Amino acid sequence: MEQQSIILRLDRIEETLREIKNSMVDVDVIITEEERAMLNESVKNEKEGNLISLEAIKNVRNKVR
Repeated sequence: MEQQSIILRLDRIEETLREIKNSMVDVDVIITEEERAMLNESVKNEKEGNLISLEAIKNVRNKVR
């Protein structure tokens, strides 16, 4: 009887943990105010055409070598 009680309790704990896991927020999708400001600045720069492509950076780097 004691063993069956332990198994039932473990089953309830397992179910509770499953519910907690399913309702948790993914930490990778949360950004800080600083990150949000950087993102907004990047979007603004992109709209204004102020970004430099990775290829352009590689070309400059290769010319310096």
